[in-house]
Amino acid sequence: MINLETVKTLRALRLPGMARELESQLEEPQRYKALSFEDRLALLVDAESSSRHQNTINRRIRAAKLSESTASIEAIEYHEDRELNKGLITKLATCSYIQENHHVVLKGATGAGKSYIANALGIAACRKLYKVRYVRLPDLLNEFAVAKALNTQGKVKMAYAKFDLLIIDEWLLRPLSEEESYNLLEIIEVCASKGALILCTQYDTDEWYYRIDSDRAEGDDSAVAEAILDRIINNKYSIDVKGRISMRKRHAFAGSEKSEVSANG
Repeated sequence: MINLETVKTLRALRLPGMARELESQLEEPQRYKALSFEDRLALLVDAESSSRHQNTINRRIRAAKLSESTASIEAIEYHEDRELNKGLITKLATCSYIQENHHVVLKGATGAGKSYIANALGIAACRKLYKVRYVRLPDLLNEFAVAKALNTQGKVKMAYAKFDLLIIDEWLLRPLSEEESYNLLEIIEVCASKGALILCTQYDTDEWYYRIDSDRAEGDDSAVAEAILDRIINNKYSIDVKGRISMRKRHAFAGSEKSEVSANG
């Protein structure tokens, strides 16, 4: 009875890890019989520490607003035709690039799996307790435009400056207007200087110049495009995501094959 009351007290004190471990010890007393009081107490403390650590990771993943919150480095598919550099991806999974203030550019056609890899790297960063945010470029530009109209762009910049890793999907999917390019520079300026960026794009970096500032006259230089490129291009890892067929189609084929086996079984 006393032990059960202790479990309730631990939960009331918001120590669920310790409560679960104590319940386990009560349910299997023979398993813990040979342990000293100090050893059993250490198990309770370790359980609570692990529980809090996992809860923190879960909160970071939710706050990141990832498009694929179940993505993982381990589940990345290295089909021969994709020509992925497994060594580089494994290195990036350590998140050292974030500490070193380097960026990652994932280039590939629609459906190649760029977003999945970016999300997997995002979750790897969350597991190391980095602050991560995923956003589509059109949504980011719209958010900043609305903030400027309300004269709250400073708050938006401060919010994005807090992230250690910013993942921008659909990077330069369409050419930007002059105002959009300047707004983008404002965000890149605050994010690229202290943390890391992951950019998912369909275009080679030598095509970015025009797409960032498409309103300029032909032959004219673009100070804003050069400023954005300078903060990214010379400080990046590049991953070309190839493949003869899209990952969506590949998985659709795999799913239909499983269904056919099940039906014939």
